[in-house]
Amino acid sequence: MERLNKISKIFNKIYYNLFVENFKGKLEYNFPPNYFRWDLIDYLINKYKYSDYLEIGCDQDQLFSKVRIKNKTGVDPISGGNIRKTSDEFFRENKNKFDIIFIDGLHTYNQVKKDILNSINCLKDEGIVLVHDCMPDSLSKQAVPRYRMSWNGDVWKAIVDLRQNEYLEIYTCKIDQGIGVIKKKRNSSILKLEKNIKDLKFKDYYKNYVKYLRVVDLKEFQKLF
Repeated sequence: MERLNKISKIFNKIYYNLFVENFKGKLEYNFPPNYFRWDLIDYLINKYKYSDYLEIGCDQDQLFSKVRIKNKTGVDPISGGNIRKTSDEFFRENKNKFDIIFIDGLHTYNQVKKDILNSINCLKDEGIVLVHDCMPDSLSKQAVPRYRMSWNGDVWKAIVDLRQNEYLEIYTCKIDQGIGVIKKKRNSSILKLEKNIKDLKFKDYYKNYVKYLRVVDLKEFQKLF
Protein backbone atom coordinates (compact mmCIF):
# COMPACT_ATOMS: atom_id res chain seq x y z
CA MET A 1 0.00 0.00 0.00
CA GLU A 2 1.37 3.37 -1.02
CA ARG A 3 2.28 5.67 1.88
CA LEU A 4 1.55 9.37 1.57
CA ASN A 5 3.39 12.09 3.41
CA LYS A 6 1.56 15.15 4.76
CA ILE A 7 2.87 17.51 2.07
CA SER A 8 1.78 15.17 -0.75
CA LYS A 9 -1.70 14.86 0.74
CA ILE A 10 -2.14 18.63 0.97
CA PHE A 11 -0.71 19.32 -2.49
CA ASN A 12 -2.77 16.60 -4.19
CA LYS A 13 -5.97 17.71 -2.47
CA ILE A 14 -5.52 21.34 -3.50
CA TYR A 15 -4.60 20.34 -7.05
CA TYR A 16 -7.60 18.01 -7.42
CA ASN A 17 -10.14 20.44 -6.01
CA LEU A 18 -8.85 23.38 -8.03
CA PHE A 19 -8.12 21.76 -11.39
CA VAL A 20 -10.09 18.50 -11.60
CA GLU A 21 -13.33 18.57 -9.61
CA ASN A 22 -14.86 19.90 -6.41
CA PHE A 23 -18.06 18.08 -5.46
CA LYS A 24 -19.45 17.49 -1.97
CA GLY A 25 -22.03 14.71 -2.54
CA LYS A 26 -21.56 11.47 -0.61
CA LEU A 27 -23.16 8.06 -1.15
CA GLU A 28 -24.36 5.54 1.45
CA TYR A 29 -24.11 1.96 0.21
CA ASN A 30 -24.77 -0.07 3.36
CA PHE A 31 -22.50 -2.93 2.29
CA PRO A 32 -23.26 -6.22 4.10
CA PRO A 33 -21.29 -6.06 7.38
CA ASN A 34 -20.36 -9.74 7.44
CA TYR A 35 -19.72 -10.72 3.80
CA PHE A 36 -16.41 -9.90 2.18
CA ARG A 37 -14.41 -10.50 -0.99
CA TRP A 38 -12.98 -13.78 0.32
CA ASP A 39 -16.51 -15.03 0.97
CA LEU A 40 -17.51 -14.23 -2.62
CA ILE A 41 -14.41 -15.97 -3.96
CA ASP A 42 -15.06 -19.02 -1.78
CA TYR A 43 -18.64 -19.15 -3.07
CA LEU A 44 -17.48 -19.10 -6.71
CA ILE A 45 -14.68 -21.62 -6.19
CA ASN A 46 -17.03 -24.11 -4.55
CA LYS A 47 -19.92 -23.60 -6.97
CA TYR A 48 -17.85 -23.95 -10.15
CA LYS A 49 -15.15 -26.30 -8.81
CA TYR A 50 -12.40 -23.88 -9.79
CA SER A 51 -8.79 -24.94 -9.25
CA ASP A 52 -6.58 -22.09 -10.54
CA TYR A 53 -6.58 -18.64 -8.89
CA LEU A 54 -4.63 -15.47 -9.73
CA GLU A 55 -4.48 -12.37 -7.55
CA ILE A 56 -3.06 -9.07 -8.80
CA GLY A 57 -2.01 -6.82 -5.92
CA CYS A 58 -1.59 -8.75 -2.67
CA ASP A 59 -0.36 -6.10 -0.20
CA GLN A 60 -0.07 -7.96 3.15
CA ASP A 61 -2.00 -11.05 1.96
CA GLN A 62 -5.24 -9.90 3.59
CA LEU A 63 -7.08 -11.80 0.85
CA PHE A 64 -4.47 -14.15 -0.59
CA SER A 65 -3.97 -15.97 2.72
CA LYS A 66 -7.72 -16.69 2.97
CA VAL A 67 -8.27 -18.15 -0.50
CA ARG A 68 -8.70 -21.93 -0.37
CA ILE A 69 -8.00 -23.46 -3.77
CA LYS A 70 -5.71 -26.08 -5.32
CA ASN A 71 -3.42 -23.65 -7.20
CA LYS A 72 -2.99 -19.98 -6.36
CA THR A 73 -0.70 -17.32 -7.76
CA GLY A 74 -0.26 -13.91 -6.14
CA VAL A 75 1.51 -11.08 -7.97
CA ASP A 76 2.80 -7.96 -6.23
CA PRO A 77 5.94 -5.89 -6.84
CA ILE A 78 6.47 -5.11 -3.14
CA SER A 79 4.91 -7.62 -0.73
CA GLY A 80 2.54 -10.56 -0.38
CA GLY A 81 1.66 -13.28 -2.85
CA ASN A 82 4.33 -15.56 -4.30
CA ILE A 83 5.55 -13.66 -7.39
CA ARG A 84 7.46 -10.41 -7.00
CA LYS A 85 6.67 -8.56 -10.25
CA THR A 86 4.47 -5.78 -11.54
CA SER A 87 1.27 -6.95 -13.20
CA ASP A 88 2.57 -5.79 -16.59
CA GLU A 89 5.72 -7.87 -16.18
CA PHE A 90 3.74 -10.89 -15.06
CA PHE A 91 1.27 -10.79 -17.93
CA ARG A 92 4.04 -10.35 -20.52
CA GLU A 93 5.65 -13.60 -19.38
CA ASN A 94 2.66 -15.65 -18.24
CA LYS A 95 1.64 -18.77 -20.18
CA ASN A 96 -0.93 -20.13 -17.72
CA LYS A 97 -4.73 -19.96 -17.73
CA PHE A 98 -6.83 -19.25 -14.66
CA ASP A 99 -10.39 -19.96 -13.51
CA ILE A 100 -10.73 -16.94 -11.27
CA ILE A 101 -8.70 -13.72 -11.19
CA PHE A 102 -8.93 -11.02 -8.53
CA ILE A 103 -7.60 -7.55 -9.41
CA ASP A 104 -6.59 -5.25 -6.55
CA GLY A 105 -3.42 -3.59 -7.83
CA LEU A 106 -2.82 0.06 -8.69
CA HIS A 107 -6.25 1.72 -8.40
CA THR A 108 -6.10 3.99 -11.45
CA TYR A 109 -8.33 3.81 -14.51
CA ASN A 110 -5.57 3.16 -17.05
CA GLN A 111 -3.83 0.44 -15.05
CA VAL A 112 -7.01 -1.31 -13.96
CA LYS A 113 -8.33 -1.39 -17.52
CA LYS A 114 -5.01 -2.85 -18.67
CA ASP A 115 -5.06 -5.44 -15.87
CA ILE A 116 -8.63 -6.45 -16.77
CA LEU A 117 -7.88 -6.89 -20.47
CA ASN A 118 -4.68 -8.82 -19.71
CA SER A 119 -6.64 -11.01 -17.30
CA ILE A 120 -9.29 -11.74 -19.92
CA ASN A 121 -6.54 -12.99 -22.21
CA CYS A 122 -5.44 -15.64 -19.70
CA LEU A 123 -8.90 -16.56 -18.40
CA LYS A 124 -10.37 -20.00 -19.00
CA ASP A 125 -13.58 -20.06 -21.04
CA GLU A 126 -15.90 -20.35 -18.04
CA GLY A 127 -13.73 -18.25 -15.75
CA ILE A 128 -14.47 -15.02 -13.88
CA VAL A 129 -12.50 -11.81 -13.31
CA LEU A 130 -13.23 -9.89 -10.09
CA VAL A 131 -12.19 -6.27 -9.53
CA HIS A 132 -12.04 -4.69 -6.07
CA ASP A 133 -12.83 -1.08 -5.05
CA CYS A 134 -15.38 -0.27 -7.75
CA MET A 135 -17.71 1.82 -5.57
CA PRO A 136 -16.19 4.95 -3.98
CA ASP A 137 -18.61 6.85 -1.75
CA SER A 138 -17.07 10.31 -2.11
CA LEU A 139 -14.96 12.41 -4.42
CA SER A 140 -11.94 12.16 -2.13
CA LYS A 141 -12.07 8.34 -2.09
CA GLN A 142 -11.63 8.23 -5.89
CA ALA A 143 -9.39 11.23 -6.52
CA VAL A 144 -6.30 10.70 -8.69
CA PRO A 145 -3.74 11.88 -7.64
CA ARG A 146 -4.51 10.36 -4.28
CA TYR A 147 -4.70 12.45 -1.12
CA ARG A 148 -6.12 10.13 1.56
CA MET A 149 -5.25 6.68 2.89
CA SER A 150 -8.74 5.16 2.58
CA TRP A 151 -8.88 5.11 -1.22
CA ASN A 152 -10.69 3.32 -4.04
CA GLY A 153 -9.11 5.30 -6.85
CA ASP A 154 -10.96 5.68 -10.15
CA VAL A 155 -11.35 1.92 -10.69
CA TRP A 156 -15.01 2.64 -11.44
CA LYS A 157 -14.05 4.29 -14.74
CA ALA A 158 -12.48 1.05 -16.00
CA ILE A 159 -15.71 -0.83 -15.27
CA VAL A 160 -17.82 1.87 -16.93
CA ASP A 161 -15.55 1.92 -19.98
CA LEU A 162 -15.58 -1.85 -20.47
CA ARG A 163 -19.35 -2.06 -20.00
CA GLN A 164 -19.43 -0.65 -23.53
CA ASN A 165 -17.64 -3.78 -24.82
CA GLU A 166 -19.89 -6.11 -26.81
CA TYR A 167 -18.07 -9.25 -25.66
CA LEU A 168 -17.78 -8.70 -21.91
CA GLU A 169 -20.67 -9.32 -19.51
CA ILE A 170 -20.14 -7.12 -16.44
CA TYR A 171 -21.94 -6.56 -13.17
CA THR A 172 -20.86 -4.95 -9.90
CA CYS A 173 -21.76 -6.72 -6.67
CA LYS A 174 -22.62 -4.37 -3.80
CA ILE A 175 -20.29 -5.81 -1.16
CA ASP A 176 -16.86 -4.91 0.28
CA GLN A 177 -16.24 -1.57 -1.52
CA GLY A 178 -17.85 -2.89 -4.72
CA ILE A 179 -16.68 -5.98 -6.62
CA GLY A 180 -16.73 -5.86 -10.41
CA VAL A 181 -17.62 -9.25 -11.94
CA ILE A 182 -16.58 -9.93 -15.55
CA LYS A 183 -17.17 -12.92 -17.84
CA LYS A 184 -16.15 -13.57 -21.44
CA LYS A 185 -19.58 -13.66 -23.05
CA ARG A 186 -21.84 -11.42 -25.10
CA ASN A 187 -22.85 -8.27 -23.25
CA SER A 188 -26.60 -8.45 -22.55
CA SER A 189 -26.81 -4.78 -21.52
CA ILE A 190 -24.32 -2.59 -23.41
CA LEU A 191 -23.83 0.76 -21.69
CA LYS A 192 -24.42 3.84 -23.82
CA LEU A 193 -22.44 6.83 -22.56
CA GLU A 194 -23.21 10.43 -23.44
CA LYS A 195 -19.66 11.53 -22.55
CA ASN A 196 -16.19 10.37 -23.39
CA ILE A 197 -14.92 8.15 -20.55
CA LYS A 198 -12.09 10.56 -19.73
CA ASP A 199 -14.58 13.42 -19.34
CA LEU A 200 -16.60 11.63 -16.65
CA LYS A 201 -16.46 13.19 -13.19
CA PHE A 202 -17.42 11.86 -9.79
CA LYS A 203 -20.58 13.97 -10.05
CA ASP A 204 -21.61 11.84 -13.06
CA TYR A 205 -20.89 8.67 -11.10
CA TYR A 206 -22.84 9.98 -8.10
CA LYS A 207 -25.96 10.45 -10.21
CA ASN A 208 -25.65 7.33 -12.38
CA TYR A 209 -23.58 4.69 -10.57
CA VAL A 210 -26.30 1.99 -10.52
CA LYS A 211 -26.69 2.22 -14.29
CA TYR A 212 -22.98 2.77 -14.99
CA LEU A 213 -21.80 -0.22 -12.97
CA ARG A 214 -24.86 -2.46 -13.38
CA VAL A 215 -25.04 -2.83 -9.61
CA VAL A 216 -26.61 -5.93 -8.06
CA ASP A 217 -26.91 -6.92 -4.42
CA LEU A 218 -25.62 -10.23 -3.08
CA LYS A 219 -28.91 -12.10 -3.54
CA GLU A 220 -29.18 -10.93 -7.15
CA PHE A 221 -25.56 -11.89 -7.76
CA GLN A 222 -26.13 -15.43 -6.47
CA LYS A 223 -29.07 -15.83 -8.86
CA LEU A 224 -26.90 -14.71 -11.78
CA PHE A 225 -23.73 -16.64 -10.88
